[in-house]
This record gives sequence, structure tokens and C-alpha cells, in this order.
Amino acid sequence: MPSAGSDFVHLHAHTEYSMLDGAARLGDLFAEVNRLGQTAIATTDHGYLFGAYDFWKQATAAGVKPIIGVEAYVTPGTSRFDQTRVRFGEAGQEADDVSARGAYTHMTMWARNNEGLHNLFRASSYASLEGQMGKWPRMDRDLIERYSAGMIASTGCPSGEIQTRLRLGQWDEAVRVAGELQDIYGKEFFYVELMDHGIDIETRVLKDLLRLAKTIGAPLLATNDLHYVKREDSASHDALLCINSGSKLADPGRFKFDGDGYYVKSAEEMRRTWAELPEACDNTVLLAEQCEVSFDTSANYMPNYPCPPGEDETSWFIKEVERGLNARYPDGISPEVRKQADYECQVITQMGFPGYFLVVADFINWSKDNGIRVGPGRGSGAGSMAAYAMRITDLDPLQHGLIFERFLNPDRVSMPDFDVDFDERRRGEVIKYVTEKYGEDRVAQIVTYGTIKAKQALKDSSRLLDFPFAMGEKLTKAMPPAIMGKDITLSGIFDPNDKRYAEAEEFRQVHAADPDAQKVVELAKGIEGLKRQWGVHAAGVIMSSHPLIDIIPIMRRPQDGAVITQFDYPKCEELGLIKMDFLGLRNLTILDDALDNIVANGKDPVVLEELTLDDKKTYDLLARGDTLGVFQLDGGGMRSLLKLMRPDNFEDISAVGALYRPGPMGANSHTNYALRKNGLQEVTPIHPELAEALEDVLGNTYGLIVYQEQVMAIAQKLAGYSLGQADILRRAMGKKKKAELDKQFEGFSAGMMERGFSMDAVQTLWNILLPFSDYAFNKAHSAAYGVVSYWTAYLKANYPVEYMAALLTSVKDDKDKSALYLNECRHMGITVLPPDVNSSSANFTAVGADIRFGLTAIRNVGANVVESIVAAREEKGDFTSFTDFLDKVPAVVCNKRTIESLIKGGAFDSLGHTRRSLVMVHEQAVDSVIGVKRKEAEGQFDLFADFGASDADEAIGFSIDVPDLPDWDKKQLLTFEREMLGLYVSDHPLSGLEHVLSRAAETSIAQLITDEGRADGSVVTIAGLITSLQRKMSKNGNPWAAVTIEDLEGSIEVMFFGETYLAYSTILAEDQIVTLKGRVRRRDETMSLQAMELSLPDTSAGPDSPVLVTVPVSRCTQPVVERLRDILRTHPGATEVHLKLTEPGRATLMKVEDKLRVERSPALFGDLKALLGPTCLAS
Repeated sequence: MPSAGSDFVHLHAHTEYSMLDGAARLGDLFAEVNRLGQTAIATTDHGYLFGAYDFWKQATAAGVKPIIGVEAYVTPGTSRFDQTRVRFGEAGQEADDVSARGAYTHMTMWARNNEGLHNLFRASSYASLEGQMGKWPRMDRDLIERYSAGMIASTGCPSGEIQTRLRLGQWDEAVRVAGELQDIYGKEFFYVELMDHGIDIETRVLKDLLRLAKTIGAPLLATNDLHYVKREDSASHDALLCINSGSKLADPGRFKFDGDGYYVKSAEEMRRTWAELPEACDNTVLLAEQCEVSFDTSANYMPNYPCPPGEDETSWFIKEVERGLNARYPDGISPEVRKQADYECQVITQMGFPGYFLVVADFINWSKDNGIRVGPGRGSGAGSMAAYAMRITDLDPLQHGLIFERFLNPDRVSMPDFDVDFDERRRGEVIKYVTEKYGEDRVAQIVTYGTIKAKQALKDSSRLLDFPFAMGEKLTKAMPPAIMGKDITLSGIFDPNDKRYAEAEEFRQVHAADPDAQKVVELAKGIEGLKRQWGVHAAGVIMSSHPLIDIIPIMRRPQDGAVITQFDYPKCEELGLIKMDFLGLRNLTILDDALDNIVANGKDPVVLEELTLDDKKTYDLLARGDTLGVFQLDGGGMRSLLKLMRPDNFEDISAVGALYRPGPMGANSHTNYALRKNGLQEVTPIHPELAEALEDVLGNTYGLIVYQEQVMAIAQKLAGYSLGQADILRRAMGKKKKAELDKQFEGFSAGMMERGFSMDAVQTLWNILLPFSDYAFNKAHSAAYGVVSYWTAYLKANYPVEYMAALLTSVKDDKDKSALYLNECRHMGITVLPPDVNSSSANFTAVGADIRFGLTAIRNVGANVVESIVAAREEKGDFTSFTDFLDKVPAVVCNKRTIESLIKGGAFDSLGHTRRSLVMVHEQAVDSVIGVKRKEAEGQFDLFADFGASDADEAIGFSIDVPDLPDWDKKQLLTFEREMLGLYVSDHPLSGLEHVLSRAAETSIAQLITDEGRADGSVVTIAGLITSLQRKMSKNGNPWAAVTIEDLEGSIEVMFFGETYLAYSTILAEDQIVTLKGRVRRRDETMSLQAMELSLPDTSAGPDSPVLVTVPVSRCTQPVVERLRDILRTHPGATEVHLKLTEPGRATLMKVEDKLRVERSPALFGDLKALLGPTCLAS
């Protein structure tokens, strides 16, 4: 290190890991430290150590010495278990007193060595585990003293206890506290910290701090409260503070920093500031020399499996595999299975992973044995025979042509990674099991960090600058669409070298034309990519052989007490920790509910694992595209592909899951597969020389490469690679590193040419394999998920009522999905009955050939209310009247809003009164009964005691006189029903007008919102009913409207702005049937429309007019005619179809045979337009 007289080390730095406060990006930070010639820097983020390892790793790589510290939150003299707020001062001194109204003080700490580093981890961890108060993890004196070894500390910033007491005039207390801390850390390792940002709170106590240091003999330490890298970054930091506080930049009195001096100052600047106290700067270099920490990246903390006495993990693993093989193959283990199992056991043992397999098998088998549904497999692990034997997976890898080396490669040592799907309702039980079995101190969920993405940065910046909402919308809409969920960066938009630069021309034009937009973009650039908040990994759980607190810092989530790592998974993995993925899959919950429904509906139980994969009704359903609600296969585009493909075996289900993704679709592989399968496209070899050689590999996929495993098999068969080498080739192709690719091509071409193939064949094959690797899919995953797809399709085809009831239950909180599946029930001929207090359970249930609405789906009716209603019904019998209902249920049910919701939702219809009649008396009824109920609950008397009363009502003590009123009209009934249930159940205002919607719209709303391929900004026409209308005014005084349009299948929000609003505002009204042309707006996972045109469709034409399809004679090839016939068959109904055959100068009209009559629907029209073009339905 340079001499102390010229250098300086920043020891108080808040990086991007001090979320919504620190704006110092690590890469920029170390670059600036290097530019300034400084050799070390510390991180002291607030309370947590989120960035400690990342900081250490990046600093080391940049040649900067990393010092790991924390600006700790410390209790104000109380125990960390005590949540009492404490004031040190008197009334009137609040501005100078303990931070956050008495919640905490600050203290700066640094790790001097590795013992200190791990003590820092422990103190930070327990501060959260035991001392959390709101958002602050708080240490107390006990933790500070217990974990002081190997540490250095200071008096801290102005929020520290010592400076706080000095401001309050409590000199003796300040000396006492400083002396106690000096005794804890040692005289050499406790500093008096000095700051000077030119603000009053610092200058007021400077003399007292110097006097204190002299009094106790403590060295001085000069720091800058660093929150960003360069002075000009202060605007970005100020924006973060506004986001954190919900303020705008111009808000008076908001929290902000005084000045712009919180950056990485040069040594000269710092020494100039402290020219009279040079030792305070010298000591920063001394402290840096005192610190030397490192992280162990060679450790392995694989969780230990508790083996039976006399066994170790290897011996027990081999025995478990053998037991499993005998169970899987009761008729005998074939030589192929035996060979594969022995090979895998050898590889797994040599790589040291028997314990991993045992642990995974343990919690999966515990789940299965305890009735928790587990998915048949996920990811490449389904390719392992050992996993299949141990019941980790439920897919025979040899039967499905799966490759073990894709999961675990003996030629490339890396951790195996089983991702496991569970019934989403019971995932927590599995985590609880592993926590209890393997140790609460060794299991934790994993933190994630949410960053500010480009679009969010634009919206935030627009709001902070107080521009109208439309400004953020205009800019985000002008951005190119995300690719694979990833947006172009704001810097990339203006960088000609960015690969997506050309796509951002519209954004640059908007930016250039609007000075206000330029201000927004400039501010957004500064905050884009910074960390906004932490969250919890959706699936990941760390399991360790050692207590986690001895390896990494951990914390407790305040909401539920869950223990979570402070490092995210990539950092945990580098430090030797093992992640298990416990995923909750809604479709497994649906399967379990459907199986329960089958039994409850009086049918024989179904065991999914015993089903063969060749059920004709299932494949007929798939070929018709009737897959709404079927796992992976329910999107509009997917359903169209299934109709074209007409799957008839499991290989097709596996393939369609791999093909219906952006990469293969971009290459048209999905359509080519479907056409080739049905003889509508010739199967052409990749190269004439390769036709025979690749038949075994590509025959099942009609000459197309669909899976990663096929790439590996090609390399093995044609170039002589081992499967381990082939997996390395596959990975190299995906990474696209030229040097590695050149090396791989040399070996690949040599291997092929040794086997007699020409360089032309080699090069042709290589040129196909290389781009394919960008989107190649894992067959093990596709096949395993294909099984779940098959199971859901099987149940829909064979047990439609029970399956659809389970499906509706799964989406009961999503009104759009509920409406979609309710309409599907109508198409399937299934009646969905309204809720009923005598018949409904909590969820949707199958009742014979019908489905009964669940009570928990009614608005304002909570789970506890439903449990009470069902319990009262089961204990005391069906409710015979409204009075009887109020008598039998407990007080928790007797709430006016709850009863009104039940009435309007139709739940009392079976008791013989109109809904209108019951609404008229329900408040009086509740008032009459609630006092009696409360006394009964308090045990004051028995509500059911019969004191000689002559009838039931007299025995009860009250009677409800329900008037005999006619019910509301249909419109009002349905309005209330929709209000309470979120959708129309008993009827729909658009019933009977299906033909109007079909003619007016190019797609149904449900098809639109489930169409993954529908691009942001694309134009679409829909038709439906306006169910909600909100007229609003922007801050600039411009009127606009938010409208909800609903058809028979779904609903969507539509925005009317500017001239469009003014043009159509007079016809915007609730209950109006409209046709709307709009532009798609995708925001995160939500779709809405921006209105372009609005009209009123003609509702006078009857539904029986024929469907007229225009077809050019030149298009009437056999494949097109066959496909047209299939489309008409798929939409059977009562409406005639007429064909208009056109050729130059002539048109011929002909009627299609009656057996091909259809039902008008957007789905029919969409299929026709996809085949024959968008003008085929024009008259």
C-alpha cells in the first residue's frame, strides 16, 4: 500500500445493495477507485450483508482490496428482543434524538480477518432472526460483545449512539458508551469516526468527538458517507430516495440529502477536508492494512443423509437403487436396464453424489407417502434410471429415449440439480419436513434481488418529475417488445453497436421530438439496473451439512418468520451450498382435486400413474384442439397447432411442448412437424449422405431436430463422441464462444470424416446444429411435463365434469380465467349451477353431470364463514328456510354484508324466496338474531332449548317474515350476480347474440389474452358488452376513460385517450354492446387495449344466416380442402356453410353438405382466417 501520508481509503460506502438508498454500482465503484489510484475500499451497507461476497469477488477481480463491513442498526440500549422505542433526550429534543422515533442507532463495523468476517455474519444474522423491528435488523450490546472477535468498529455516523448523546448534551453518557465499546473491541480496533459534508448535524459535534477521542485515547477515522460513485450521480441517488418514500422530486419537505458530496472523493479532496487532522486520513490506510478477509469457494456443504447403522451413503444408495429396480420391474430387470443402472451408480458414486440422491429421494418419497402429489419429473433429471428406481421421477428413461449424461456428465464435474414439482397447496409441508429432519439451522429459503428494469425506470422517472401518466406510457410503449422476457436497456437504445439498436427507432424518434421525454430518459438511465427490493426465490431451498450461520449471513422474513439467505443462489452455489428446488405447480393441485371429485361423485378411483399413454378419447380431444384448461396446451396458438398436428401418440405431446416456443416457431419447426406428420410436407434429409445415418435419431420427429438429446445422439453416432463429450459439445454450441467452437468443430469434423462423411455433409450438419442450440429443448423435461399434459387431457376427455370443477376451483380468484372456463363448460354441455347454502362446498364440486359453484367464490364470503355454514349443515341438517339458516349458523356468519352477498349470489334460491325479497329483510333479520347469537356464544342460554314452544320459530325465539315480492328483472339479477361472483353464472346478457359477436370480432377476448404470440402494439378487433366505465381527468385537464369490455368468454381493460375519447365519449355507456378496434398493450403479464375505433354492431340480423367462406380456386388443393373439412368438423352446430369459389372474372357459390354445419364462434372464424387469409369471411 502507498504511504499513509498520501493515500486514503473509503471505509463508509453504501453500494447498490443498500436498496433504494445506495446508488453505487459495484463495477463503476471499483473502476473509479482504480482511476483515483486508491488501493482498497470498504462496503458498509445498511443492516444486511447482501452484497458482501459479490463485493469481495468483484473487488478482487478489479485489483482492489475489499474490506467487508456493515452499518449496523443497534437497539437504543435495550435488548434486541424488546420492541420498545426509547428516547435519550427530553421533550423538545426529538429532532436530535434516536432515529426512527426511538427504534435504533447506527454503528459501523468491519471484519479484520476471517474470524471477524464470520462473526459479522453471525451478528447480522441474529440481528434479523431475533432483533428485527419493522424493516430494521437490530443488534444489541449482547450480540456486539459476543461477536466482537476479529472485528473493528467505530462510533459511526451522526445517527450513532455516541453522536446522538453528544447532540443531546449527554457528555458523560457518550464517554461511558464509547469506553464500553473500546473495552469490547480493544483500544487498537475502536475508532472515533469523523464526517464532514458541510451539514449542521456533523459540525455541531465535531469538537466533542475530538475531545472524546482524546479522553478515551481512541484513534480518529475520517470517512465520507458514500452513496454513489461520482458527484453527477447525486440525481440518481435522489431519485432512489423519492422512490423509497413515494415522493416526487419537487415535493416540499421530502427526505433528501443536503448537497452532492456523497461520492468517491479523491485522496486529495479528503485530505484537504481534514488538513488539520491528517492522522484521521492516515488511519484509513492503517485500518485497511489491518483487514484481510477471504471466502472459501472450494467448500462443499452437501447435506448429509442419516443412513441406517452399518451403512454409509454409497452403500445405502446402491441398495436403494436395487430395491427400486425390483419394484419398478416386478417381471424382471432387463439387461438394458441393468447395464444403465450399474453405469449410473458408478458415475454417481465416483462424482460423490450418493447422498444428494438419497436426500432428494427422501423428501419426495415422504411427500408421496403422505398424500402430497409430486410431479413425474422436471428438467434433465428425468433422464436418470437411478432417479426412476428411487421414485424421484416417474418416467422410464429408456422407454422414452432419455439421456443420463444430459443430467450428470462424468466428463464435466458439476452439481446435479433436481427440480421437483409439488401440489402448490402443500409445498410448505415438504419444506417444513426437510427443515425438521435436516435441522432448522441448516435449511433456508433463498433471497432474490429485484432490479429496476428499463420500463419501470421510465415510469418511475416520469412520476418523480411530475409528468402525466401518459408520458411514461408513451415512452414504454415506444420501446421494442421484450425478447424472452428481456427488454433492451436504455443505453442500448442509443448505442449503434447494440444488436437491437435498429428495433428502437420509434423510441429514439419520440425522445428526439420531446424535451420532457429527454428529461425522463436521462433520469431513468441513472436508476436502471439498480436494486429495488429483495424477495424470496419462488422455489429454491438451501440445505447444508453445516449450520448456515457459520457459512453465510441469513435473515428472517418479517411477514411469516421464514429463514432466508442474505446471498442469492449464484453466490451460495459458489460458496459450496446446495439448492433444492421445491416448486408449487397448480396443475398438480387440479389433478388431485379432480381425482377427489371423481370419488365424491360416486365413480371408481383413478390412479394416474397406472394409466397407459394410449387412450383414444384423449388423443381425439387433443386433435380437436379442445385443450382449454389442459396443462401446457391451452393457449389459442397451441390449440390451433394441435388441430393442424392431430396428435395420436405420446411422442407428439412431448414434441409439441418443445416446439411451441419462440425459437422453433421462428424457424417454423412447429408447423413443419405438423405438416410432415400428416403427409402434407415431404420429409427431406439434412444432407443426402446423412439420410440413413440419422433415421434412428430423427425418425420420430420427421427429420427435424427438436431436442438437445438429439444433438448429443448425432454427435455420438456420426462423430464418435461419448455422451459426456456430446454434452460438452452441446453446451459449447449454446455459449457461442468462437475459440471453443473452433476446437469443437475440429473434433466433430474429424470424427465424421473418419466415418466416411464428406466435409460438405459435415459443414451442412454443423450449420444446422449451431443455430438450433439457441433454442434446443431438453427432451427429459418435455417428456416429463408431457405426462402431466396427458393426465390433464385424459381427465378432461374421460371425466369432464370432475375435471372442470377442479379447474374452476383453481382459478376462483381470477374472474377472467373463471369466465373463460365457465364458458368452456357451456361449450362442453356442462351446467354450472349457482352457489347454494344446502348443496355447495367451499370449492366447485361435481354433482352428477353438473358442477355446483363453491361458496368461497362469492365476494365477501370468507373461508371461515363457509366452514361454519358447512359445519352447521352437516351437524344440524339442511336449512329449511331463511329463518332456519340464521338459527343454525354461528354468529360469524350473521354479518349483513355476508348475508347480502350470499343472497345476491343466488345461494338462498333453493329456500323458496326471491332474491329481492330476502335483500329487503336481511338487515332486519341479522339485527334480530345477532344479539341472541352473541349470548349463545357466551353460554348465557341454549338457543335450542324448547321451553314448551309450539313451533320451531317460537322455540328459536325469533321469526323472519319474508315478503312475497317478484324478483328483479333479468338485467338486475345478472348485474348483482356478477357483482358477487365476479362473472355471470345463471345466464349472460350476451346469450343469444353469439352470432353478432362472431361476425363483428376477429377473435374472442379469451383467445386474445391467452395468445402468447400476440405482439405488443398489434391491432385487433373485439366485440362485447361494456361492463365498467370510469371517466377520468388527467392532471393537464384532458379527459380520458378506462373501460372494461366483456364477451361470453372473458374481459379486457380498454383505455380511451385524447381524440379517440372525444370522438366516442357519447356512445360510451355501461351495458352497451360495442365493436372495438384497438392496439394491444402488454405490461408485465397483463394485456390491455388502447382504443382506436368504436362502433355499434348490427344486432338485428338473426343467428341462422349462413357462414360465407370465400376461397380462391387456386387455393383449393387437397391439403387445404382436407384442413377446411377438419376445421368445420371441429366446430359442429346448426348454421349452414356456403363456399364462394373465386377466380379472375368469375365467382361460384356452393352450399357445403349439412353434416358440416357449424356453430358460429370467434374460434371458428380464427381457424378459417388462419387457413384461408384474413379476407376469407368478407361477403
